Amino acid sequence: MSERILPPWADKIPQGAFISWEPTYKVGEYFNNFHKSRFECVPFGQEKFSHLDYYFYDPTEHGWSKDGKYPLLVFMHGYTNALVGDVCINYTGAEFYSKDEYQKAMGGAYILVPVANEYKNEEGKCAGSWDLSYIEPIFALAEEFSQNKAAGRISKKAVIGSSLGAYMCFELEKAKPDFFNIMITIGSSDIPDDTILDRYEKNGMAFFFAIARHDELSDFEKTVVPRLARLKRMKKTFVFTPEWIYNGDRGIASINFGFEMGQHCLVNPMHCNLMYDDGSPMYSELPLGVTGWLHSVL
Repeated sequence: MSERILPPWADKIPQGAFISWEPTYKVGEYFNNFHKSRFECVPFGQEKFSHLDYYFYDPTEHGWSKDGKYPLLVFMHGYTNALVGDVCINYTGAEFYSKDEYQKAMGGAYILVPVANEYKNEEGKCAGSWDLSYIEPIFALAEEFSQNKAAGRISKKAVIGSSLGAYMCFELEKAKPDFFNIMITIGSSDIPDDTILDRYEKNGMAFFFAIARHDELSDFEKTVVPRLARLKRMKKTFVFTPEWIYNGDRGIASINFGFEMGQHCLVNPMHCNLMYDDGSPMYSELPLGVTGWLHSVL
């Protein structure tokens, strides 16, 4: 086997710690819980693209009562994630939220995963990723889904995104402040200004802000530290800035596809509810994981 490339932060990890090269969970185990469908965007004035593909999970098909009310979790994927087909469900962090264990922890929940119209251009680069032109179609999709496929069974609405998807979470909230009750952003330092944060509090939005202190795409000291005090003063806001990101085997995560992104990919352990493979919590401040926090705000 070829020798692994050590990440640039390898000399900073705690004594006795080890590097883990990939997540320990199985990808695709719960894909059959999801349906795939298409939403036509043209009626909403969108000329750039004609449709949005999306995946969804319906809790009433898995034992939950059709007379109940359930939250809608909208997962926004990261850059290039639409190019991998169904694996996009996993990359958003949505897959495991269809598990019975997670559903029970939340009291049942609908899941919606919009997919950007990404493609490889003539230069071989990814194009068509999330930008502001997607804002109106995403809201239209969420509204149609809530009224039709969920048939009026939606209670609160949450938007959850990682990396570019987290940027989209912030932009969706800016465009329609009263739409989402809950927001979870992972791996983005695009913290809004104080005026917008004031609005989060006024609207009573529950906000989970998560980014690693060694995130490879954000300069934590320059972009996050100056805003931490303001974030921590906010009501209904949980600030999660772990020193290191772990895989289920208790190793510090390294993901290198030509560019090291291990500490940027906080979505991987959050996908696993911030629990190790043996069921113990990765971080003492979240003993019940992300689903525990969601349950507390739902």
